[in-house]
Order: sequence, then C-alpha cells, then structure tokens
Amino acid sequence: MPDTQTDIQAVRTTILSWLQSRLDEEAMEWIKSTSDKLIDGAEDWVFYSSFSAVPRHTGKENLSLSTKEKAKAKELRTGWSPSHWSIDDLGRTLLTLSIAEEQKDVFFEKLEKTFISSDIGEGIALYQSLPLLPHPNDLTDRAAEGLRTNITSIFNAVAHRNPYPADYLDDDAWNQMVLKALFVETPLYPIQNIDSRANKKLAEMLVDYAHERWAADRDVSPELWRSVGPFADEKIVKNDLKKVLQNSSKLHQQAALLALSDSPVESAKQLVVQHSSKLDQMRQNNIDWDYIGKQFEQDSL
Repeated sequence: MPDTQTDIQAVRTTILSWLQSRLDEEAMEWIKSTSDKLIDGAEDWVFYSSFSAVPRHTGKENLSLSTKEKAKAKELRTGWSPSHWSIDDLGRTLLTLSIAEEQKDVFFEKLEKTFISSDIGEGIALYQSLPLLPHPNDLTDRAAEGLRTNITSIFNAVAHRNPYPADYLDDDAWNQMVLKALFVETPLYPIQNIDSRANKKLAEMLVDYAHERWAADRDVSPELWRSVGPFADEKIVKNDLKKVLQNSSKLHQQAALLALSDSPVESAKQLVVQHSSKLDQMRQNNIDWDYIGKQFEQDSL
C-alpha cells in the first residue's frame, strides 16, 4: 500500500469547515488558532496540552454528518467513515494532522507519546485517525496494540468503520482481529472489507473457535460463519453448517444458508437447493450478512 493515502491539507480544510458549522465563534477561534500554531512549529507542550483540552472547547456532541459530508469523507480517503465520531474526536484529529507534516521521526515521537499517555477518549480519537495519518505502513504495530486491548471501545476504534486494518494489516493480524472481535462479543459487520479479507486460515480458526464454544455449551455468533462460507469444505458443511441450519433460531438458520450459498462444494449446493424458497424469501427481504449482524447485536442487548 502507498505510504500515504490522504492530502493532509485537504483533510484539515474539510475538518475546519465541518467544525465551523458546529462550534460557536469562541471555540472555533481556539481550535483554528491552535491548529495554525502547530502547523507553524509550536513547542511540543502546545500539542500535548491542547490535544487533551479539546473537549473543554468543542464539547462532545455526536458529529452527525450530512449525506454531502459523508460523501466528501470518502472522496478524501477511501473508506473513511467518521459518521459515528464526536466533535472532540474531529478536533483532536485536526490537531494531530496539524503536526503530521513535521519530520517523520519527530511526528512519530509526539504521536507515540500521545498514544501512551492517552485516556480512553483520546485513544479512541487517535486510533480512529490512523487511516488519515502519513506513513501508515509504519503504524501497524500501533494498530495491533489497539487491537490487543481489553477495552472494547478502543478495540472498536481500530476494528470498526475504519479502513486501516483492511488496507495495512497482514493476514495473521487480520485473523486475530476478527477472532478477538468474536471473543469480546463485538459485532463483525462494522469491520470494513471483512468479505474480501476472508481467508482459509481464518475460516479454520473460526471453526475451531465454534467447536470450543459448543463444547462449553455456549452460543456462537451467527456472524462467525460469514468468513467461513467461502472456504467451507465438505467436512465443515456436514459437521458444522448443517448443525447451524438446524438451530432453533431463525437468525442462525439464515446465517447457515448464506454461508452455504458461498461454499463451493457440492453438498452445500444441494442444501441450498433444498432450502431455495427460504433463501429467495431472504433475498426479497434484503436479509444479508449486515442485517444478521445488526439483528444479532440488537437481540444481544
């Protein structure tokens, strides 16, 4: 992947315009003047102190982007989807981007110090901004650190609605992220490009995880089978997907049918034919993997 995917100046300009429409004059003056100082090479303490102080000036309201603003985000960075961000997330990202054009080692030293000292809110803002930062190839260890945490909101800041993992994590790190999401019971559907990054090793890991859960008499998320389907061989179809198809939950049955539809083996195709009317009904009702994930998440609350 390229060592940068954003025009940092263009992203800063856009963020300022979004903040302009949401902040009062005093708060806007503070964040713009602080950003300008950082771009002009202000001392390190200015960045550290202002990064922490952002919410006191901006508040923490949800960003609530318009349709036009969402389109602009994707135009600036493929996959960038900050709709769920708060205003202070956006302000902190602006300040981080205001030091992003410093010399690489200087920028990384400041960034790492900020990550290490960050509280949860600051950490969420930093991890969400990963796809916008320069030198993204050098941020994989930092992303992995975020994925290792037991704090679900930090894990989700990396894994959910964030294009960075799909673009830069290798298969081993990607597989661990998907498995960890199931382990901490956070949904899979917000993970960008989850279907295109599916792989045989991940499918095997997920099947093993399902067997462990079943052996402990625990439920398995129907989303687990999303990355298994394309690699479901005769054994997985016979031992696992047929079992899921017989689950008393309609949602699990639907997940099994979608997984079977993705499997290349003959036994899966035969089961799909046997349940073709159910599958047609699912298609008519727009029941896909995202629907199953959202419904399972809602039912689990």
